[in-house]
Amino acid sequence: MKKLTFKITTLLIFCFCTVSFGQDFQGKAYYQTKTTMDLDQWGGREMSAEQKKRIEERMKSFLEKEYILTFSKTESIYKEDEKLEAPGSRGFGGFGSSLTGGPKYKNVKDSLLIQDQEFFGKQFLIKDELKGLEWKMGTETKKIGQYTCFKATATKSVDEFDWRSMRPRRGRDNDEKKEGEEAKDSTKTDSNDPMSEIEVPKTIEVTAWYTPQIPINQGPDDYWGLPGLILEVSADRTTILCTKIVMNPEEKEDIEKPEKGEEVTQAEYNEIITKKMEEMREMYGGRRGGGRRN
Repeated sequence: MKKLTFKITTLLIFCFCTVSFGQDFQGKAYYQTKTTMDLDQWGGREMSAEQKKRIEERMKSFLEKEYILTFSKTESIYKEDEKLEAPGSRGFGGFGSSLTGGPKYKNVKDSLLIQDQEFFGKQFLIKDELKGLEWKMGTETKKIGQYTCFKATATKSVDEFDWRSMRPRRGRDNDEKKEGEEAKDSTKTDSNDPMSEIEVPKTIEVTAWYTPQIPINQGPDDYWGLPGLILEVSADRTTILCTKIVMNPEEKEDIEKPEKGEEVTQAEYNEIITKKMEEMREMYGGRRGGGRRN
């Protein structure tokens, strides 16, 4: 009975709202994102409260950002709402842009995803198929602003270089050795490879809240595929929350595909990152070991 009531309610909201949406409508949704990071997991237990506070302040501009999703019925572009940074606020130096990326374009009609991405001063255009999640529709509802939202959940595969889900590797000393494998010496290769101390889960659980009052299957970042605009996402340690929506703004913005950069797929881009990290590890290891060689 509850499922039937839920379906009827959703259908009525959807039908009522579609009347006011023309073919050329456009909207803008403003989002705030926040990724939490436990400094204690990264050696912070040895820091004073004052040291932690300084680091948290420096990381704030990197872990807390604002984005604008400009959308139509079939297309959207998700851009950071860039503000003038205070001196010294870029906690990761120029490396931050290599992690967070530039504008992200989605076309749900053509199943196309294009990501503008800079990596170590070189511009890339990551062009790939727009992959959806297998959403499980719930009956729970809540209000976000003036919009009634419905809950949906999914299990998402995590990219191996998604910094938002990176965490210190645990239990390395307790891992069972494979047959014939020698015990790892911390003075050898692993000590020169920071990534050997980091792990990323293969999958994470995602909770999304969408509103049929805006009946398009768009959403922030990589998220889409629900019968209404996604206004909130909780994924691992990251929360994305919509704070404002403007429907049919007076000045419409062209939703243009990013076009600058070397065109690669996501898999090819990950290979480029892996190769670069190997080069850096060799350089770093060589420098550390150079003083000991005769």
